[in-house]
Amino acid sequence: MPRKSWHSLPEYQTLRVMMESDTTAAAARRLGLSQSAVSRSLSSLENRIGKVLFERNAGRLKPTEAAVQFNARLDSLFEALDWIDGPTGQDRDQLNIIAPPTFSGRFLAEHMATFMKSHPEYFLSLEVGTSEDVINGIRSDKFDLGIVGVEPNRAGTKLIPFRLATAVCAMQPDHPLAELKVIEPETLHEQDLIALSRRHARRSQLEKLFHESSVAPNIVAEVSSSVAAVELVLAGLGVAVINPFPIANQYARKLVLRPFTSAYSYQSYFAIPENRPVSRIARHFMRHVRLHTPRDEFSHVV
Repeated sequence: MPRKSWHSLPEYQTLRVMMESDTTAAAARRLGLSQSAVSRSLSSLENRIGKVLFERNAGRLKPTEAAVQFNARLDSLFEALDWIDGPTGQDRDQLNIIAPPTFSGRFLAEHMATFMKSHPEYFLSLEVGTSEDVINGIRSDKFDLGIVGVEPNRAGTKLIPFRLATAVCAMQPDHPLAELKVIEPETLHEQDLIALSRRHARRSQLEKLFHESSVAPNIVAEVSSSVAAVELVLAGLGVAVINPFPIANQYARKLVLRPFTSAYSYQSYFAIPENRPVSRIARHFMRHVRLHTPRDEFSHVV
């Protein structure tokens, strides 16, 4: 006679907490249980469904693909339980975000505001840092979600492509180059140029392009972000070759942006931890950002 199927909510809760922890000790602290109780619950669930859910790797438990798939199937169950419980005003799901200044200004502020208005059950936290801070913060599990405009090769993070953009030259509307439709590297010869600092790979790429084209712009300032470059452009210091996303729409009425002829493309990413599944609130926020980011002529969704 076939065994009658049954479900255990405590086992499912243990699984979901373990998906966000890498040891049974950490999961036990969150659940208020003993380590042995957590281990028994996981073993019981594995025996019942006939699949291995976690594998030990360097002293830590890493979820298997079966665990990721099973956990995803539980989303609707726990969302239904949340709906039945109703809002409590406490213990709201929290999303800890980190992003560099280019993204953490108006771009993320506007998305966070509209997201929280439509999802009052969530709580968002935003930290500003360098791209290096973003990757290190995600790797160390201090943050749940990051947004970066570089492609670091770092273990412990997973990058989800977001936008692809082409290089532009930013200038004031009354700048002589604003009359041109496209800016060639040769056009910038002896022009006052605001450049990214030398720690950026784009700086060396641009200098190589200028060298190959026998171009010598007059570098008047160095900055660490496209936002800072744009602000100096607005102050009348010169022009800048930048990544137009996400600032193209933010400065559309103040700046003239012209395509810059080069092989440069700029990829923006969502950064998430590699060793645990994406939380429900992170999935909802990424979807919100994708759906509500306005179009611009220099970038597109990937």
